[in-house]
Amino acid sequence: MTTEEQILVHRSVRKFTSRAIPADVLERVLTCGGMAPNTGNMQIYSIVVTQEASMREELSKLHFGQCVTAPALLTICVDVNRYHHWCRLRGCDEPYSNLLWLMSGTVDASLAAQNINNAAESEGLGCCFLGTVMYNTEAIARLLELPRGVVPVITMAVGYPDGETRQSERMPLEGIVHYEKYHDYSDADIDRVHQLREEFPFNKEMVELNGVRNLAELFTTKRYPRKDNEAISASLRQFCEQAGMM
Repeated sequence: MTTEEQILVHRSVRKFTSRAIPADVLERVLTCGGMAPNTGNMQIYSIVVTQEASMREELSKLHFGQCVTAPALLTICVDVNRYHHWCRLRGCDEPYSNLLWLMSGTVDASLAAQNINNAAESEGLGCCFLGTVMYNTEAIARLLELPRGVVPVITMAVGYPDGETRQSERMPLEGIVHYEKYHDYSDADIDRVHQLREEFPFNKEMVELNGVRNLAELFTTKRYPRKDNEAISASLRQFCEQAGMM
């Protein structure tokens, strides 16, 4: 299977077998992560690999019990701590504790994570990106003993898939690609690019089960409501300030 074919059949895996990931396989996958493009070739990120059972259980709790059967949880962090240590040893300034490098490190971490995902799938592994890392940032940092200057931004569950999983729907290209300049959407455009998502059987079922009018209402009142967004944003900002990144 080519890389393009592999990407086009990607599925998130949430249920894993008990089979451990061989050390050489994991090392190859992580090496591919480290080869991702990054800002200034500085690699302002670190990857914490959690495999020990009790630690995985504790970390999974902070992700609301997701992917508890995964043999490895990878927490990818923006990390200026390591770079600043190097700067100090070389008698240089430590200029990276700011929003610019929080965002740059997040981009770099994301690129590394995608490389890891692709490499893992080529090894017969499956992955799931856990969006909940932003919900419990401080608790995750405390559990993993992250020092000042290190902010967790991505968590991936990795392991051997247990059974088949469905492929999630995606918008057509016209919904996300703009040529030359940004072209704002008409009402008709919005209806068209969201049609597949709104008609996807799983989404229709969730709308019905939650007693809401449509998929947009499911997102804005049930999945990601304003009060949660604002509370989590405030908590995240506070942690990033404490970590010296804002």
